[in-house]
Amino acid sequence: MPQATTIANTARARTEKRSVAIGSVLAASAMTLLKLITGSLTGSLGMLSDAAHSGVDLAGAGLTFLSVRISDKPADENHPYGHGKVENVSAFVETFLMLTSSIWITYEAVSRIFLRPVAIHYSFWPLLVLALSIAVDYWRSRRLMAVANKYGSHALEADALHFASDIWSTVAVFLGLCASWLGAYLHLSWLRLADPFAAICVSLMILYFGGKLAYRTVGALVDAVPIEMRRQILNEVRHTPGVLSVDQARMRRSGNSYFADFTLSLSRQLTFQHTEELVKDATAAVQRILPGADVVIHTVPRPDVAESVFDKVRAVAARNNVVLHDVSIQSVDGKLRVEQHVEVAEKMPLREAHTFVRRLEEEIREELPQIESVLTHIESEPATIELPVKVSSDRLIEKHLRHAAAILPEVIDIHEVVVGRMGDKIQVSCHCTLPDAMEMRRVHDVITALEDHFKMECPEVYRVLVHPEPATDNHHH
Repeated sequence: MPQATTIANTARARTEKRSVAIGSVLAASAMTLLKLITGSLTGSLGMLSDAAHSGVDLAGAGLTFLSVRISDKPADENHPYGHGKVENVSAFVETFLMLTSSIWITYEAVSRIFLRPVAIHYSFWPLLVLALSIAVDYWRSRRLMAVANKYGSHALEADALHFASDIWSTVAVFLGLCASWLGAYLHLSWLRLADPFAAICVSLMILYFGGKLAYRTVGALVDAVPIEMRRQILNEVRHTPGVLSVDQARMRRSGNSYFADFTLSLSRQLTFQHTEELVKDATAAVQRILPGADVVIHTVPRPDVAESVFDKVRAVAARNNVVLHDVSIQSVDGKLRVEQHVEVAEKMPLREAHTFVRRLEEEIREELPQIESVLTHIESEPATIELPVKVSSDRLIEKHLRHAAAILPEVIDIHEVVVGRMGDKIQVSCHCTLPDAMEMRRVHDVITALEDHFKMECPEVYRVLVHPEPATDNHHH
């Protein structure tokens, strides 16, 4: 995703979250004030308990607004994972506010039932305020939850749960007031207890919603990850082609952002570029389950079960930062003998080169006990760029090369012959056309034979480079 688009999406999310948080504060303020005034005038504990619940929502809405402002700040030196945890802390504080209000409401209800009954002044206004509160809470809870789900905000989700609990608690208070009013009208004293019992119902609802919120919030604060989600992610990563195993998997959530850290075992035969491609595939596998997750993947080279002896020998060389070529392995009396070519820096002294190669050979024998001996041909690795000089006898040299090619029936033709001199050494290169279906093992044999025949005719040539190509790709004959 282009950076400009990402920035625009982030700004839009920040604006939408702040807008809905401000609306939550205003709605909570208005409903708390109305319920408090009505409850004080009528003496209804249910109404006062609902006002207390709305007061908790007001405090929570204020915390939500502040936490949303802080959590949207980008990562800095002191907060490398960003400020998303502020939303989780805000939701955690709200659970304590809900617990406090629940304890006060329960205490006051029990007192009114058993110790000091309070007369209620009945009127139509409390019912109207409660009906208005239900409508406002329903509208706000749906709006808050939609934005919370859209951006994964725990703070907005906590606010939405508060408004949702307000709906049910307000319905309980509404029914309690109606029952109490009916008891006074019919002179049924036991129905007058409906108001404090409604308050207890409100208290229990607050506890229920608060408990659910606390469970999720504590899980986020201690970096708990849903087991099913973790299983899905591991399954996706393990089935990424090229991944041998998942050695370590760590995930955490900060606000609406997920961070994932994996250590993957990959074949040690892979190149850096291929490893990079596998890391991209594994990252995409994680983000299929957690879109937008910040994924860090460490790779560990491991031997593959499909490795041959040749692969294992080359792996030891790669570990020592050298590349082998012309590796051959023979089996003699049940023991293996390795012959190999190694290139070292052209200015390295022989003693140093010999010591390095001997250590490499010992390491190969230690890792592969079935190998009895290792014989290494030491070559110099060119590090100087030289300018070729045209050789006056290049036509004669080319004639000898074509004559050597004519001896070999598999060679269809040779072309693009280049003859030059590097320092005091003559070098020849050419393209050699061979049948399409010829196996590479036979291709190597034919090219080697061509080089040998040619050098017999032109011993002054120091190096020959033959590039094989299939007949279907030859446009020179």
